[in-house]
Amino acid sequence: MFMQVIQGRVRDVDGLRRCLEDWRRDVQPGATGFLGSTMGVTPDGTGVLIARFADAAAAQVNSDRPEQGAWWQATKAMFDGDVSFIDCDDCEVMLGGGSYEAGFVQVISGRSKDRETMLAAGQDLEVDLRESRPEILGGIIGWAGDRDFVQVIYFVDEQRARAGEQTMGSNPRMVEWSQMLEGQPTFLDLRDLTYA
Repeated sequence: MFMQVIQGRVRDVDGLRRCLEDWRRDVQPGATGFLGSTMGVTPDGTGVLIARFADAAAAQVNSDRPEQGAWWQATKAMFDGDVSFIDCDDCEVMLGGGSYEAGFVQVISGRSKDRETMLAAGQDLEVDLRESRPEILGGIIGWAGDRDFVQVIYFVDEQRARAGEQTMGSNPRMVEWSQMLEGQPTFLDLRDLTYA
C-alpha cells in the first residue's frame, strides 16, 4: 500500500471540503488503485489530506492525469502558504486499517531508532489494543524512508480516545514501543472529518 500525507495551513476549510467533494465526483472514478482518503483540520487550522493507493505506481498514474493536476491547482488555493507532501511507499495496517466510521483521527509523525524492532513491538502492542482499546477502529503506519514514519489512527470519537489514552501509560508493550522512538513525535488531531 502507498499513502500520501498532505498538510498545510488552511485558508478556507469549507472550500477544502468542497474540493474533496469535487475530487470524489470528478476525479475518483478514473483513479485506478485508489483505496480511500481522509481529510480533517486540527484546532490550530492545519489541514491534512491522507490518500491511500494500492501502490506507488498507481498513485503516480493518478498524479499524472490532467484532471488530477487541474484539481490540485484549485485545491492548493485553499491553503495559506507552503503545503508539505509525505510519500509513504511501504505501509502496514493495524486492526483492519483505515475506517470511514471514525469520528476522530490522530496523525503521528516521528522517527524510529530501529524500524524492524519498532514494527515487532507494534505487533505485540496490537494484541493488547484489540482487547483494551475498543474505541480504536484501525490504523496505518507508513514509512517514508528507513526510519521516518507517519501513523494514522482511526477512533470512534475523541472522548473515548482520550479516555483510552489514560490507560496506556503503564502498559509495558506501549512503553517498549515508545522506547523505539528517536525524539518526540508530532501529533495532529483531526476533527470534522471528510472521507472519499
